Amino acid sequence: MENKKITMNANQVVAYLQKPASEFTRADLIRFAQENDIRMVNFMYPGGDGKLKTLNFVINDLDYLETILTCGERVDGSSLFSFIQAGSSDLYVLPRYSTAFVDPFAEIPTLCLLCSFFDKDGNPLESSPEQTLRKACKAFKDVTGMEFHAMGELEYYVIFDDDEMYPAIDQRGYHESAPYAKGGDFRAQCMKFIAQAGGQIKYGHSEVGNFKQDGLVYEQNEIEFLPVAAEQAADQLMVAKWIIRNLAYRMGLDVTFAPKITVGKAGSGLHIHMRMMRDGHNMMLNGGQLSDDARRMIAGMMDLAPAITAFGNKNPMSYFRLVPHQEAPTNVCWGDRNRSVLVRVPLGWTAGVDMCTKANPLEQPSGYDTTQKQTVEMRSPDGSADIYQLIAGLCVACRHGFEMNDALDVAEKTYVNVNIHDRANEGRLEQLAQLPDSCVASAQCLEQQRSVFEQHGVFSPAMIDGIIANLREMDDSTLRADIQDKPEELQQLVTRYFHCG
Repeated sequence: MENKKITMNANQVVAYLQKPASEFTRADLIRFAQENDIRMVNFMYPGGDGKLKTLNFVINDLDYLETILTCGERVDGSSLFSFIQAGSSDLYVLPRYSTAFVDPFAEIPTLCLLCSFFDKDGNPLESSPEQTLRKACKAFKDVTGMEFHAMGELEYYVIFDDDEMYPAIDQRGYHESAPYAKGGDFRAQCMKFIAQAGGQIKYGHSEVGNFKQDGLVYEQNEIEFLPVAAEQAADQLMVAKWIIRNLAYRMGLDVTFAPKITVGKAGSGLHIHMRMMRDGHNMMLNGGQLSDDARRMIAGMMDLAPAITAFGNKNPMSYFRLVPHQEAPTNVCWGDRNRSVLVRVPLGWTAGVDMCTKANPLEQPSGYDTTQKQTVEMRSPDGSADIYQLIAGLCVACRHGFEMNDALDVAEKTYVNVNIHDRANEGRLEQLAQLPDSCVASAQCLEQQRSVFEQHGVFSPAMIDGIIANLREMDDSTLRADIQDKPEELQQLVTRYFHCG
């Protein structure tokens, strides 16, 4: 199986060294640098604003390359995170060798590595986003005996000059092909570079949203990933956003991951799929049906859903997206294949039918294990999220389901098997909890449920305090109602948060 992971692997470091990234050593990277004329090294790490930061090194000589790969470097933590005081701000950043990739944009051959933060005593920084996710995954495995896997659906708008040729139909861009969809070449190049950086991509396509405004075409696209260990999933999403923005800049385009950029048009989400694995097997199914353990993890998300918005919906425009009838959730419920619910159980190849042989009569049945593909999808988050906090929060919620005595009852009571917005379900709507409608309300929900996220030492109190303070500073309790008929003020908000996350 490992040989299949190496053969045709897009990551140049993996292909050259002929070993999986998880096995990279310092000696491997030094050899790669020497034999591929690598002249610079970039350390990359997330800041408190959810964006990747970069520290550049020019390789003076072999000794210096060994030094930076071994010792890392100091950085000013107070300039990266609001919860770190200037009086004790020095942090270390240490490269994680398994994240190495060649910078696809650099004219000078450059090796990039994601880094972990360490404190003055040489311990992992407890309140860093990446360490928070690591602790969440460990607590999940300690409680459940399973590994937590995740993947993201990265939606974004790309903006072009309007050439008025082959116009697309407004809000009908789903899986559209060229020439009606104009962003395909850009998306394909993004996917190529993301794969070269180690991203495990499932597919890419044009999404529903498209519209014209002020002589520009706004076209929504999506790149979806494969499920991997949650820490790896977060790394891949961070790098992917960095690549998409950099390629757009170099091509003279603009892109945005903002949750909402105009009223009445599709917003962009960051849907997160999850599964639980034990000894390489997916534990989401039992006899072709959703397992009780899967229902427990869903119940945990139902219970903590209001607070999860504090990690996944971080600016006021997030709550302009979370409105009824926009394929974005407002009610805390779950269901099969239903895009109006908060947690969706997508089709999982559970029919027991070899469809490949029906489509291709010359093929013999393969016996392929399709159970690995089953996930559940959280649909509330968007591109304003801090990706590490978000996936850590979801991991905590899924673990919480195993610690709830009434998890299966909660799962049953919050299950919806039809369109929740049908008139026949008006009474049912009244029984369901609602997601917060503002950053301020989200902060209040996190305050009320913070103890669960702080259990097992996952989220530090300082991080929770910082998140709550940042959300409350948005002061948006009545914002949606205040500016619903004021397009100029709405546009000012869109501009302010256009390049969030």
